[in-house]
Amino acid sequence: MLLIKGGYLMDPSSGREGKADVLISDDGKISKICTVIDETKLPDADLIKIIDADGFIVTAGLIDGHVHFRDPGQTYKEDIITGAASAAKGGYTSVIMMGNTIPAMDDPKTLRYALEKGAKTGIHVYVCGNVTKGMEGKELTDMEALKDAGAVLFSDDGKPVIEEKLMIEACKRSARLHKVISLHEENPEYIKENGVNSGNAAQSLGLTGSDRMAEITMVKRDIEIAKETGCTLTIQHISTKEAVDLIREAKEQNIPVCAEATPHHFSLTDEAVIRYGTLAKMNPPLRKESDRMAIIKGLKDRTIDVIATDHAPHSIEEKKKDFKDAPSGIIGLETAFSLGLRELVNPGYLTLMELIERMSIDAARIYNIPGGCLKEGKEADIMIFNPDESYVVPSKFASKACNSPFIGQTLPGVIKYTISSGKVVYSSEQ
Repeated sequence: MLLIKGGYLMDPSSGREGKADVLISDDGKISKICTVIDETKLPDADLIKIIDADGFIVTAGLIDGHVHFRDPGQTYKEDIITGAASAAKGGYTSVIMMGNTIPAMDDPKTLRYALEKGAKTGIHVYVCGNVTKGMEGKELTDMEALKDAGAVLFSDDGKPVIEEKLMIEACKRSARLHKVISLHEENPEYIKENGVNSGNAAQSLGLTGSDRMAEITMVKRDIEIAKETGCTLTIQHISTKEAVDLIREAKEQNIPVCAEATPHHFSLTDEAVIRYGTLAKMNPPLRKESDRMAIIKGLKDRTIDVIATDHAPHSIEEKKKDFKDAPSGIIGLETAFSLGLRELVNPGYLTLMELIERMSIDAARIYNIPGGCLKEGKEADIMIFNPDESYVVPSKFASKACNSPFIGQTLPGVIKYTISSGKVVYSSEQ
């Protein structure tokens, strides 16, 4: 058994908070939550492992609905084992892998490979199935077979589904299967070079960049498709204020559309490209301060449902290429919660409980997966952190990659323990 003593409990599923002890049984479930648990009166008291959480906050393990672990196919960047270790270090107990792997997640065999390897990591690794075969946007996958193999959602993340009739049929099928389609919304007609917002930042590199209409036009189209088909859509890594407004209007009309925001899109603007170069290159690109603030407002009023990292590891050699040739994306699992504290909680935009909700229970609800709660009888997926301690982001991560613009910055909030199914999968003391 494991006993967490003296922590300040915050349960995002119920809003409960206060000093409490948490007892975890050998089956990995929470067996008791009480103000004080006297371990000397428990059976086999001498075998109980105790975590002293005095001064720390005990809450649900984080859930990320959007990560890239590059496995199979590009494991020099990351693999499922190192990706999961990075997640655990960041307080995550559940992640959903995107399917732009090699081969793509368009057949049951590839899904089963990822799930079997994920089961060995200590955290909960879920997978998506692709919307189209090979992510080529030409032919739909066998969504039913992918669901039966374990897909918890469908996505061609990294590419938009351009063909409207194909998208409509995909949504109809997904709605029948009661699964969400998660969408990368960038219309290539509006993109000269990807990874940088059109404007001053692009011009400083001698580029034209990606116009904001690339996102706006796709979001507008797919809201109409969601309205027509009844399929729940998640708009990934939203980057423009106009798209936030479109999502807000859709929700007011009860259209089944959700949205996610990344820590980099609520923390940085396109000025970061001038400072950090390829370490700030991502799709969709960082935009303007007005866009950043619109994303924060959307997180506050629940227009944007979840915070997802879009953890996108690349090698040092790849990121050292010229801006135009370097791949887009940054890692994010190990800094996401701290950026939420710095950019959202400390300035007063979100309460701490709201941040935890956006990073745990809200994703569990959308994708219908377990987690995000601290209740007796439930799986013991727990994050313990010190909100008053800070750290300097190192150049070496649990991830294989180090493509982050936040290296060297001082961030608040230190993850002390991550517990998945009752087992400690990360400890800052190790």
